[in-house]
Amino acid sequence: MNRMDRMKQITRHAPVLAASALLLGLTGPLAASSSAAAPSAPSTPSTPSLKWTKCEGNGLDPRQRCASIEVPMDYAEPDGRTIDLVISRIPSANPDARRGALLMIPGGPGGSSLKDPSEKGQKLPEGVRDAYDLVGFAPRGNAPSSTVSCGLATGDLATTTLRPWPAPDGSVAQNMASARRMANACAHSGNPLLRHISTVDNARDVDRIRAALGERKLSIWGVSYGTYVGAVYSQLFPFRTDRVVLDSNDDPDPTRVNRAWLAAHEQGVEDTFPDFAAWAAAPGNPYRLAGSAADVRPLFLRLAERLDRDPIPWPGANPEELNGNVLRQNLLNTLYEPDNYPVLAKLILAAQDGTVPTAPAAPPEAALQNGAAVGAATLCNDVAWPRSAAVYQKEVAESRAEYPLTAGMPRNAMVCAAWPYAPKQAPVHITDSGPSDILLVQNERDPATPLSGALKLREALGDRAVMVTVNSTGHDSYLANGNACGDRTVSRFLATGERPDEDVYCE
Repeated sequence: MNRMDRMKQITRHAPVLAASALLLGLTGPLAASSSAAAPSAPSTPSTPSLKWTKCEGNGLDPRQRCASIEVPMDYAEPDGRTIDLVISRIPSANPDARRGALLMIPGGPGGSSLKDPSEKGQKLPEGVRDAYDLVGFAPRGNAPSSTVSCGLATGDLATTTLRPWPAPDGSVAQNMASARRMANACAHSGNPLLRHISTVDNARDVDRIRAALGERKLSIWGVSYGTYVGAVYSQLFPFRTDRVVLDSNDDPDPTRVNRAWLAAHEQGVEDTFPDFAAWAAAPGNPYRLAGSAADVRPLFLRLAERLDRDPIPWPGANPEELNGNVLRQNLLNTLYEPDNYPVLAKLILAAQDGTVPTAPAAPPEAALQNGAAVGAATLCNDVAWPRSAAVYQKEVAESRAEYPLTAGMPRNAMVCAAWPYAPKQAPVHITDSGPSDILLVQNERDPATPLSGALKLREALGDRAVMVTVNSTGHDSYLANGNACGDRTVSRFLATGERPDEDVYCE
């Protein structure tokens, strides 16, 4: 895929990425810390016989096959009601070199890796593909696994509502009202699975996938929110891990969990905006916005404030106007993927003239509903959020003053402020207890999972991990927005087990 095609693909699916990155994203809730001891792990069931069949969907590698496994809906009742998980696999083409299975854990929450063996898995070097069966899955709640939906109003599927931005004057009153409306919709959906979607549930599902594959140990490639799932799995099941790669890493703070991830966007945008500004001011750039990089920030802030006062109609978009918060959300989306800088620049140039480009095609509503429900359930079930508007109003005011590019959104109230269910368990406390088999890879400038949070995961894991910091910009590092040095280091670890003796910096 060439650069332009890749850019179009990212733009086409940006609403799904943004919705599922409530996140992290994709990324945020809060509650009492658990003790250092991990929750007791359920016993591993006997290995079932998997029935591999053709996967649904277009453009998949013909070698990829799918199967379904049953797991408990509620691990506190292991003999109770079950749900289905759909997994996918491309076997190693070289049985003599095969080491085991590499499970790709997706970001989100609300993402799926079901297509990953056919897509990003094929970017892996041959030595890695020979060493592993590549395995993906649709986490609980995600179609085509047993699915959930809250039946939200179409307007509530807008990214600026799911990832709520304060009013232009900083008020969170409307955000609290939206939280109550969406939480009520989820409660009225009547799907009991919504109460049993959490990171701990996902980690326990990962071990059921391991057992179903007949593997004694499992290698992992977790990305974004998947790094937290991978870290929790490594804490709950430390001796069932083989080689673990955690890419674009979340802060594991057990007192804030997902709420800290969302808050991290304010620092992530500050870390990455200078790269966009330098690009947008480069001589010869057909989408040049300003004569110097220093002029891009005030230009953007003035335009956002103008659109706060005087939005531009945008037929076909959700909402159907380009207002200041929609522009700010587009900035955040764009910083995930530097190849998408021209899309944002064209939007800014059009808005300066009082016009808008054609609205991007939205994904099917069913996919948006599904991603929104899974994302909300995970964020809200992991840890309890404050219920008081005053808490959010205070934090939003502080954030707006210190980080004007994100205008208070990262510390705002979302659906979790009114979530009808209490967390079933305390968050897992990530520690340095367990085998030293983890490699972290992290871009230095990442809008969604900034380096500051990754360093906290590195500290929590202690001698269990080594970290590769990559001098690059964007979200997702390995084989995506990183660099050749970082990619080589991760590939070598997966293929051979060779890991740097200490933390390294890839220039």
